[in-house]
Parts: sequence; structure tokens; C-alpha cells
Amino acid sequence: MKGASDMKLIYVVLIRLSIALLVVLTGWTVFFYFTMIDEINDEVDDALEDYSETIIIRALAGQPLPAMGDGTNNTYEIRPISAEEARLMPTIEYYDAAVYIPEKEETEPARVLQTIFRDESDTYFLLKVSTPSFEKEDLRGAVANWILFLYAVLLVTLVGVCAWVFFRSLRPLYALLHWLDDYLPGRPSKPVPDPADSHITEFRRLNRAAQEAVDRSEALFEQQKQFIGNASHELQTPLAVCNNRIEWLLDNTPLTEEQMGELFKMKQTLTYIVRLNRSLLFLSRIDNRQFTDSQPVDINSIVERLLDDYREIFAHYEVTDSLEASGRLVLRMNETLAESLVANLLKNAFVHNRQGGYVHIYLDANGMTVANTGEPTSLDKQHIFERFYQGNKKQESTGLGLAIVDAICRQYDFQITYQYVDGEHRFSVIRQEKKGI
Repeated sequence: MKGASDMKLIYVVLIRLSIALLVVLTGWTVFFYFTMIDEINDEVDDALEDYSETIIIRALAGQPLPAMGDGTNNTYEIRPISAEEARLMPTIEYYDAAVYIPEKEETEPARVLQTIFRDESDTYFLLKVSTPSFEKEDLRGAVANWILFLYAVLLVTLVGVCAWVFFRSLRPLYALLHWLDDYLPGRPSKPVPDPADSHITEFRRLNRAAQEAVDRSEALFEQQKQFIGNASHELQTPLAVCNNRIEWLLDNTPLTEEQMGELFKMKQTLTYIVRLNRSLLFLSRIDNRQFTDSQPVDINSIVERLLDDYREIFAHYEVTDSLEASGRLVLRMNETLAESLVANLLKNAFVHNRQGGYVHIYLDANGMTVANTGEPTSLDKQHIFERFYQGNKKQESTGLGLAIVDAICRQYDFQITYQYVDGEHRFSVIRQEKKGI
């Protein structure tokens, strides 16, 4: 049974791969973004350096300085400083600041170059050159948007490509898993998928191991069927002899009341063993497909006949019964198996009932449902049709009735289901269209 946290291998791999890609691409994106910003700042700083050199050369040569209103929005400021200030200040420095632009009459973010130079008279001057950085900010925003876009596209593309590669690569594994889901020992099934188109050594080894395990399972299953059949057959005669001797003792030997009570207990136990042995032998014959002849069988008639018998046999339960038929259910199958199918379902409904309960049988052209009261809880759907599963053990039960029903349904590809609805235990046998007549 799958747990709440179970997840397919492909999804686990994709999630882990996505997390790894997320970390790697995020680191790469941050690194690339700051590298681009450094490059942009370098370009702006180079322009400021050229502009400052032009101003310094003109100032030292006594030529006119560039006009402030030349349309570039660049600004500069020159002022003399003392030698002590010049010694304490860095020779050249770049930084970002807010600068007032006279042409726009407003303050804008700008990139500033501050440098110190001196003239022939050893007078020190402080030059501040600035250029508005709103174009740089626009460029930075554009770079950031494009990086994020490329980041998302790259992440989705890589995950998509990896998912496609994994799905293509794991197809032999999924084919084997689907085959294992449908495989049951002793039941006709398709051969183990052959990964002939796969060049992956591990998948070939896995399929070979699965085939070897299936072969061993089938061999053990056949040995088990043969053993059960042989053992049940060999036990018939000794069990009949023991039963006859106990009856002879009861009829021909003077016994005390205590001795007679013990013999009756032995006879009851022996009778149970005989029923169990017959059921095992019958189940073995079904598994070996010894009931090969088929003919149209009227299930309604069998239900009506057996229902009358079980009313008398289980009258001590005081169980009421009803039959509702909206059509005739006619199945092509072996008549003996048809009677066994109906008998075991009806017996199960009577035996595993409660005092004063009821049994309802519904029949139509497509199937049969037997509903009965009983234990106020649902039975274990995973094990209800397994051999010797009885839930709460009843004296009349061998634990093989529903296993026989399941074996018959498997032989004819009928669908057998169990549900617990509104306090009723419902067993339904539905024929498939291809098997119906």
C-alpha cells in the first residue's frame, strides 16, 4: 500500500535537479548581474576620467573651460584647497551621489569623479566631475529584467529537457513496473518486457532478474498446486476410514456418556477436516483447469434452488432472505463451477451473518450481488479472497469459500468485488462483455 509520502522516482529526480539548478543558476545570475554593473560603472568612470582630463588640461593651459550648458548634463566644480587637505584626500575617487543639474533645475543621481591636481605655482585644486546616472539606472534595470527572463527560460528549459531525457531513459523500468502490477502467479500473463531497444546494462540485468524470479515463482506455484492436489487426494481414503470407524464405535460399542461425547467431538473435527480436504482438492482442480467443458448456465435457477436449501440448513440463525431479479443471468461456464460459485457466496452470506440478520440477492443480465448483514466493520479488501482468511472464524467455515469464488472468477475473467455499504457486506460478480453471452 502506498504511503502518503510515496513519490515516483522521476519526480524525486526532477525536484532535486530543480533545486540544484535553482541554486547554481541563482548564483550565476547574481554573479553575472554584478559583473555587468561593474562593466557599466567602468564605462561611466572612463568617460568621467576623459572629461576630467580635458578640464585639467584646459585649466593648466589657461584655456576656457567647457561650458556647463552644453546639453550633456555633465557638471564640474573646481576649487583651491590647501596642501594639508590635498595630503589627507585620495588622489582620485569615484562614488555615487545626488547632484543638482541647473539645466533641469532638479537633483538627479549621478556618478562623481573627485581628483586633485596642482598648477605650476604649487597651488592644489579639487576637481569634482559628475554625470547623471539615470541612463545607467535604466540600463541596469534593463539588464536585470533580461537576466531574470533568461534565468526563468533557462531553468524551465533545462528542467524540461532533463524530464524528457529521464522519461525516455526510464521507459524500460516503467514497462517492467506496469507488468509487475498485473502479474499474478499461476495466472496467464504477458511475458516479461524485453528491453531490446535499450542499451542500458542495468535495465537488461533487471529484466533478466525479474524473468528468473517469475520462473521460480511459477515453478513453486505449480509444485504447490501439485502437492495440495496429491495430498488432498491421498487423504481422502484415510479420512473416510477414520470416519467409518468412529461411526462403527458409536453404533456397535457400549460407551459411557463421556466416551460418546468425546467420539462425537472427534467426528465433528474429522468432518471439518473432510470438508477442508474436499475444498482444497476442488480448488486444486480449478487451478489446474480440469473443468474444461462449458455450456450456458442459468444462474437464476441455481440461486433459487440453493437458496431453499440454505434456508433449512441455517435456520438456527433466523436470517431472512430475499431475491430480486431484474433479468436472467446466463453465463457460459462449467455447470459444476457455476453451482460452486453461487453456493460459496450464499454460504458465506449465511455463515458470516448475525442473529436475526438478512441476506439479499440481486440478479440482472450482467451479474449477481449478494448482500448480507454481519460484522459492523468492513473486511480487509486486501486479504478477503486469500485462502484460509476468515475474519472472525465460524464453525461452518473452512476459510476457502471466497478463495474458490475468486479462482472461478479468474478462470472465466469475471470481476469479483467486495464493498461495505450502509451496514451491508456486498459481494458482486460481474461478467465482462467479451465473456458474456
